[in-house]
Amino acid sequence: MRFANRPLPVAGLSLLFVALALPALAQDMGLPPAETGLPTVAQTTAAAEATVALDAFRNEVSYIFNSFSFLLHGALVMWMGAGFAMLEGGLVRSKNTAMQMLKNITAYSVAGIMFYIVGYNLMYVNVNGGFIGTLAFLFEPGSGPDLATGHSPTSDWFFQMVFVATAASIVSGTLAERLRFWSFMIFTAVLTGLIYPIQGAWQWGHGWLYQAGFSDFAGSTLVHSVGGWAALVGAVLLGARRGKYSLDGRVNPIPGANLPMATLGTFILWLGWFGFNGGSQLALGSAQDAWSISNIYANTNLAAAAGVVAAIIMTQVLYGKVDLTMTLNGALAGLVSITAEPLMPTPLLAIGIGAVGGVLVVLAVPLLDRLRIDDVVGAIPVHLGCGIWGTLAVPLSNPNTTFLTQLLGVASIGAFVVACSIVVWLALKFTVGLRCSEEEENIGLDKSDLGLEAYPEFGHGHKGL
Repeated sequence: MRFANRPLPVAGLSLLFVALALPALAQDMGLPPAETGLPTVAQTTAAAEATVALDAFRNEVSYIFNSFSFLLHGALVMWMGAGFAMLEGGLVRSKNTAMQMLKNITAYSVAGIMFYIVGYNLMYVNVNGGFIGTLAFLFEPGSGPDLATGHSPTSDWFFQMVFVATAASIVSGTLAERLRFWSFMIFTAVLTGLIYPIQGAWQWGHGWLYQAGFSDFAGSTLVHSVGGWAALVGAVLLGARRGKYSLDGRVNPIPGANLPMATLGTFILWLGWFGFNGGSQLALGSAQDAWSISNIYANTNLAAAAGVVAAIIMTQVLYGKVDLTMTLNGALAGLVSITAEPLMPTPLLAIGIGAVGGVLVVLAVPLLDRLRIDDVVGAIPVHLGCGIWGTLAVPLSNPNTTFLTQLLGVASIGAFVVACSIVVWLALKFTVGLRCSEEEENIGLDKSDLGLEAYPEFGHGHKGL
């Protein structure tokens, strides 16, 4: 996902401007009209200067609109942090709500600092078809605008940074209600400062996967699957919440405390996703860019809607009732599925891609339960499962890649993230510790770790399950 300069289609406008400007320029400069009907040398020179001035103006306008696109769409993605917080806060028990709020604002903050200190340079500077960028500290924004870059470097940094925070938020939801806060904070620092930027360099930094032809427009694999793989490893090593699985194999549902809050979080994420996918066009300096972003918005919305409808139908067929939490995850499943290629599909294909995502998430949740993997919010099926599906579906509409190339990207990034996550999670387990004590889990992390309750005036947030 790197910026490429796109020439504005204003050649005709330039010629018209020059033609209209010639007489006025000649008159202003006190030049006599050419008796032969041909422009004089002075008039030609003035016309050339006018063309240069118009090109400079055009480049400056392009620079402004491209930078504005990064900032506006980045702000929408930043707002997804509120969506994750509301979604997780609604799907955990009330005795753990405040802890989830803390983890989400911490994830965003740590991600921003780590990406500034080391992440951006590792991901984007001097990758040159390799595996890693520059091991240099601190992002350098430059001393002033350089129109040749086509955009403000800081606007690009901001847009890339909010993507990193998204990957960290995925981990938070899966491991809710039993992961220690400081272990999460340390893992987030490693994920956003090292793991995410290194694998991101392979494609978006024009590394070896980019050279191989792997395509991931907005991050089904590079963002969502990365968070999903890290969460999966953490869930396996951390174990399930107390009471989730009985010794006889029964699955005991642990309902969330606030489904309206979870629904609000889903709508916020849906809104933010327009920035996630639309901003990945990486430009708004031409009519073509505006057209592309419009199509991306439409396809993104259709895929999410299809995921919702598919999840509704699947839960009605399988369980005899529509499941709200599955429906919410169906929307997110459609969004993740279309993220790898939101531009090229026809609207009908976008609906199909999103619908498959909605089906997958409904089927994957009980599969995880059979494996006794406790995913509190369903993030592994949504972000990992549908991230893989969306990446493999790219060749359906993009002729510049193949299924095998996409599979190579999914497998290589998955193997890298899993290996790194195992090392980091195990290191934390044998040092600061991963899991809270049985007593702390029964009381709830709000009261045991933070000394407060999210709902102190009503409910029973301080009591056990």
